[in-house]
Amino acid sequence: MTIKNALRDHGQRYRPRMACLKKAEKMLLEMQDPCTGVKSQPQRLVITTIPHAITGEDIIAWLADRLQIDTQEAKNLGSMLVALGYIYPLQDHKRLLIKPDASLYRFQTPYFWPTQLWPVEDTDYGNPGAAREQYNRLHKWMNHKWDFIVMQAKEQYRWVAAKERKKPDRVVFDCQERAYWVVHRPPVKKTSQLKHLCFFRKYEISMIFTQQSIMRPRVKSSVSIGALVKYCATYTGHDPFLSRSLPSNPWLTDDTTFWNLNMPNVEIPTKMRVERWTFNFSELLADPRGRDDFRLFLKKEFSGENLAFWESCEDLKWGTAATMKEKAEQIYKTFLARGAPRWINIDGKTMEITVKGLKHPHRYVLDAAQTHIYMLMKKDSYGRYLKSPVFKDTVKKAICPDEHRFSVSQLEQNARNRRPSLSPIIIRQQEQEQKAKMAANAPVDITQVMSKLSKQGKEVPPRPPNK
Repeated sequence: MTIKNALRDHGQRYRPRMACLKKAEKMLLEMQDPCTGVKSQPQRLVITTIPHAITGEDIIAWLADRLQIDTQEAKNLGSMLVALGYIYPLQDHKRLLIKPDASLYRFQTPYFWPTQLWPVEDTDYGNPGAAREQYNRLHKWMNHKWDFIVMQAKEQYRWVAAKERKKPDRVVFDCQERAYWVVHRPPVKKTSQLKHLCFFRKYEISMIFTQQSIMRPRVKSSVSIGALVKYCATYTGHDPFLSRSLPSNPWLTDDTTFWNLNMPNVEIPTKMRVERWTFNFSELLADPRGRDDFRLFLKKEFSGENLAFWESCEDLKWGTAATMKEKAEQIYKTFLARGAPRWINIDGKTMEITVKGLKHPHRYVLDAAQTHIYMLMKKDSYGRYLKSPVFKDTVKKAICPDEHRFSVSQLEQNARNRRPSLSPIIIRQQEQEQKAKMAANAPVDITQVMSKLSKQGKEVPPRPPNK
């Protein structure tokens, strides 16, 4: 078989599967790795020993282990590699599918890979009509020395036929050529194996999607609307657009009492702030003052390491990239290692995932363990905290500020006196200029200046005398 290299570049629209084929070839190179790839060894086919043969079950097992997929998915992927011509069968040439048994296969030579884009011509395929036409054209073109060409061709054929050739090589070459032409020129009245595989895969995906859609739980519109109404009713009093801010809105009155009462780590919180902690566990953890109160409760129950671990994971997730690896190692030594000072209780599967991920730490390497501890605190500790004396004492001490009543004239006066604040950049420049002026106007100590000059004079070596 001869394959010409006369290629024409028609643009990317004529190669829609090029990216997919490149990924398949990358995986094929991994499969042929002598250490970690699919095991290949001489296999006996009838009375002939075929070198470097692989079985279908080994291919499926390697794909399932390498890509962490089930057996059926690995079988479909292996069949796709066979249909694309990267792997060819040694027994059943007309069925380009992977069989999960001891059927023999071989890796196709890179010369025949689809990405080579060889033009498949009738003369290469062996079409009798086209071959006869080409033969007549060649005979007419070289008629004057045709007898010499026939004689030379016969001599070369006898020399090649007389040369010894191993039978396994002939079998492998024959299977290789058959697989190539089944991929590129499927038999008449038969669909291409690749098209059949793509159609089957699309049908399978549509069936899975349909089954999942049927099994997905549905929510009535009345239930969803009721949940939305409940949420709005719960948060209405805490929305500054729908209700007034106590004691007053600082953007209108220029009174900063509201901001002072709602600082992140205020000593005594307001009643509305404490009320938000009862809405859900996320509201409690989102408030620094609420976390302090919850931490006090956990210390009394000897489980403060759970909240400390959750906060450390948040610091790792939102911290700087330079200290990420160091923080991950410190969290492991403090909370997860055997005999850790603040050891936390997580299940074995979560611990295995976490320890495996810590070999190459990143921001979200502790998400599995953090989620486990979060659900543990939400389902167990959060309910007991709302019933504990710690929370009841906080509710009792919480303040409810009285509303500031400003007259219309006072508000107008505040608006007239209001001036736009300076930019932080200008303020920083003014501070630097002020420091420079203070340093320039500072009194000079003569004794310190003379001591510095004397030290410099000792360090400088004397100049040699002129000759």
